[in-house]
Amino acid sequence: MRVRLTPLLLLAALVFSGVAGAADAQPGPRWLGPKKPAKVQRVVTLAPSLSEMVIALGAGSSLVGVSRFDTDKSVEKLPRVGGFVDPSVEAVIALKPDVVLVQPGPGNQRPVERMAELGVPVLLLPLHTVADTLAALRAVGQALSRVQEADALVSRIEAIRSRIREAAKKLPTPRVLLAYGFEPLVVAGPGSFADELLRDAGAVNVAADAGSAYPVYSVERAVRAKPDVVVDAADVDVGKEKIQALPGLSAARWVEVPSFALLQPGPSLGKGLEELFGLLHPGVQVR
Repeated sequence: MRVRLTPLLLLAALVFSGVAGAADAQPGPRWLGPKKPAKVQRVVTLAPSLSEMVIALGAGSSLVGVSRFDTDKSVEKLPRVGGFVDPSVEAVIALKPDVVLVQPGPGNQRPVERMAELGVPVLLLPLHTVADTLAALRAVGQALSRVQEADALVSRIEAIRSRIREAAKKLPTPRVLLAYGFEPLVVAGPGSFADELLRDAGAVNVAADAGSAYPVYSVERAVRAKPDVVVDAADVDVGKEKIQALPGLSAARWVEVPSFALLQPGPSLGKGLEELFGLLHPGVQVR
């Protein structure tokens, strides 16, 4: 089944993640503003991945506001407080949160700092790599008094990664191009979340020579790379047929991502990796 994301959601997520990755001077989770209360009962998140973390840790009932990009049915009735780069300080403050969870970046730096200045504890959670994601899960677990749940989730993800890596060692190494759009051709480049998962799954990312995590990639370079597999993570098929027919790409095996799990860093990381492995190595069972 074809995954359909809103173009604005996917574009914003990729651009924001790429810019934020270049801008973060301080790695790892960190706090702004006053000390959080001992018991956190009201949480606002500014990214879907962060909402997913809260829900996965069993604290979904504490969510009182989310970003406009959140699509999970469990939060569809919650107030929206803006987007990745344009969160509304007023909307957040009005919800009287005990904690605001933020994926930091240059676009949201000033409004997030203003929230902290106005007395709201803010937890900044970079989400550029798999390691970032696991650290964020632990930090959110600690903030919400769900440490055991977070540790268990991280352990499950690490166990899946270990199994996938071991299985991949015994298999051929496919050359893969992972595309987020075709007109223009936007791909997973070096330093992207998907680039790391491709390595876990035993693949070579043919766009590893790109200059950024989510570049507009030269069609000519893609043709010259001659990937064995093209993973289609695009929202729409505009431009796909033309690229699919080009020499060097027409002979590739084209596959489509089956869910959101591969498209955003969060607690579904393990599921996304299993799905990617299945796409690259069809019929192979991981034990």
